[in-house]
Amino acid sequence: MIYWAPLFHFYQPPTQSLSVLHRVVRESYRPLLKVLHQFPFARATVNINGVLTEMLGEGGFSDVLSGFRQLARKGQVEFTGSAKYHPILPLIPRQEALRQIRRNATANRHYFGKAYRPQGFFPPEMAFSDDLVAPILQTGHRWVIVSGIACPETVPWPVQAVHRASSPEAQDEEGLAVFFRDDILSNRISFQSIDAGGFVAHLASLGENGAGSRYLITAMDGETFGHHIHLWEQRFLAEVFQALGSRPDTVAMVTISELLALFPKGQKVAPRASSWSSSQEDLAQNNPYPLWKDPGNRVHRLQWEHTEIALELTRQAQRWADSAESRRFAGIARSLKDAGLHSCQYWWASRRPMDDINLVHRGLLLQREAILNAGKALRLSHAPAANKAEGDLLRATSDRLCQQIVEELLSG
Repeated sequence: MIYWAPLFHFYQPPTQSLSVLHRVVRESYRPLLKVLHQFPFARATVNINGVLTEMLGEGGFSDVLSGFRQLARKGQVEFTGSAKYHPILPLIPRQEALRQIRRNATANRHYFGKAYRPQGFFPPEMAFSDDLVAPILQTGHRWVIVSGIACPETVPWPVQAVHRASSPEAQDEEGLAVFFRDDILSNRISFQSIDAGGFVAHLASLGENGAGSRYLITAMDGETFGHHIHLWEQRFLAEVFQALGSRPDTVAMVTISELLALFPKGQKVAPRASSWSSSQEDLAQNNPYPLWKDPGNRVHRLQWEHTEIALELTRQAQRWADSAESRRFAGIARSLKDAGLHSCQYWWASRRPMDDINLVHRGLLLQREAILNAGKALRLSHAPAANKAEGDLLRATSDRLCQQIVEELLSG
């Protein structure tokens, strides 16, 4: 038996316009849900970042939320955990990562209720490092999905067992189950270099060598279907589902969590720091997250300097908030800071090959607002004069960095 576990990742940044969200819902989310409901035997693992769940709920798209909720209740879909505002988790402090993971769970439980019972974890952009094992386990998840490129070169590619990652901090003998995405096949689907017939033929070929049952995992943006590629949910997914309906004894669709019961434990591994956009060349150059923090990218360097200021000033504001007003502004700063960590602002500054000065600037404005409110909270507090002076200095540095970033965007 060949087990195929598809994962669909749904996300929109907090800076997304309502008009674009309307178009994505119309082109992708509703048609994709229709296809999944059309084939009751279809199974999928779904990640929806909490920021998008809230945008759908507040934007009047309750039908999309109820569609996913119904699929989860029927067992066709399982949800994963993630980080609410889609930050690159290895690049932010541990406590910020834990906060994002917990806020993600709170948002999704609010909208999906008991249907939201994640066993697995989807790190945004599949950006992974060893430091994430402990917080993922600590927040109640049993497995994580990472890019295939994260598989250590000395470890056989797992298709008949489930490898484990461990962390001394987690003190968990079981460890964290690690699933590796089939990068090649996932990218072929995402870039239309394989059609439905070719994909089904590939699945069938995996069982022809008599080597026993095996599994494969594909993972891609949910928006690939219908939004990025017009009618791809029909011309690919629906056709694949239709073909697999006639092969129930050779190919089965499953959720990723079901693989834990179907396959034995593999060996202990330490997945390589990487993302689903990293190349072998990137890893060889010790540049695991090049689209978000490339040492050779001046805009990235300036962005992360500014991000550190937003984080530090927000910490200071919360530390010294000692009145109703100062606590109010510190709370506003913290929420804005959370949203200001979203990955898109750095991605659009990567120029590999994409760039968009407006989306970079929108992320910068979120951090600026966090800094503004943190500064106000600090001014209203009874913090020592030295701490207030430090806050003023940080805000002045923020002004300078913002100007430098704008100049880079204008001249780039």
